[in-house]
Amino acid sequence: MNPKNTINRRSFLHTTALGGATLSLAPNALWGATRPVKDKLGVALVGLGYYSTDLLAPALQQTKNCYLAGIVTGTPAKAETWKKKYNIPDKNIYDYKSFDQIANNPDIDVVYVVLPPSMHEEYVVRAAKAGKHVWCEKPMAVTSKECQNMIDTCKKNNVSLAIGYRLHHEPNTQEYVKMLRDGGIGKVQLVNCAAAYYDNRTDHWKQKKEMGGGVMYDMGVYAIQGARLATGEEPISLTAQQYTARPEIYKNGLDETSLAQLVFPSGARAMIQTSYGMNMNFLNVTGSKGKLRMEPYSEYAGVQGTWTGGTINHPYKAPWQQTLQMDDDAQAIMNRKPMLVPGEEGLHDIRVVEAIYQAAKSGREVKLS
Repeated sequence: MNPKNTINRRSFLHTTALGGATLSLAPNALWGATRPVKDKLGVALVGLGYYSTDLLAPALQQTKNCYLAGIVTGTPAKAETWKKKYNIPDKNIYDYKSFDQIANNPDIDVVYVVLPPSMHEEYVVRAAKAGKHVWCEKPMAVTSKECQNMIDTCKKNNVSLAIGYRLHHEPNTQEYVKMLRDGGIGKVQLVNCAAAYYDNRTDHWKQKKEMGGGVMYDMGVYAIQGARLATGEEPISLTAQQYTARPEIYKNGLDETSLAQLVFPSGARAMIQTSYGMNMNFLNVTGSKGKLRMEPYSEYAGVQGTWTGGTINHPYKAPWQQTLQMDDDAQAIMNRKPMLVPGEEGLHDIRVVEAIYQAAKSGREVKLS
């Protein structure tokens, strides 16, 4: 990595318009001014599927500011495997019925919710009421109402809430955002962002509407983020289309592929595409003085790109993004600072997701407040 190109992650909030989502209260009023300060925070992973197993748990072995302290799972065999692999004491292992007892465990400072989206609200709320800081995987929830309840409950219980948008902590993303904010390609005029992969599963939560399935909630959030990060603005209107080529899998209104066209206050336009039926991963930004292309734009193994003024390529290997994310969020908690990606950021995206579903169903333009 070239240190000259490395952006201070702490200053990222001040280089992007998304920093406006940061909570406006004084940090000590946000969470636990009287809590004891630790050198490392204990994290409990809730849900031990692929993301926890293959990415978050390995990343926690690399972190400096936090560590894997506990787990929550409904599968006894998984609990036993993780206990042996990571030397987790019995008192730090919970199932979903005993979850609330986590309130009495001083080893656990943060609860990381890594469950299907339909379960996010319940476990974020329960964790907050247990007095634990909360990290929640994306998408934040299924509805904006759920998102708001999660935010309000965390505030009421004086705990922090961060959404697991790893790319906000990723150096290539930070570099291109800063370049755009600094006017490197002039005024942003057009954005084209795609996040898609071919999913051959038929019985995952992503194929179940009642669990928060559908591509717009999952990969679609990356495409929305690309448009919002590139423009530094919130969309004011949009149109959308959705379809499926495999109706036997994506049924009852579940989207396999979603397309949307967003309009921003500056006049910039964005086209976003997301799908479980094809492979795409790029961000193209056209400005008044140049262009940016990031490809791949959001992959675990690395992000890189080029723009009119040069290249953007800080190489690394997974799970480095998740390591940076959790270290940043743990440091914010220990220093009583605002989160880089607070709950409000997840709420913004879910509002756009809801509008896209509305527009696709009605066939009409939808205005956003």
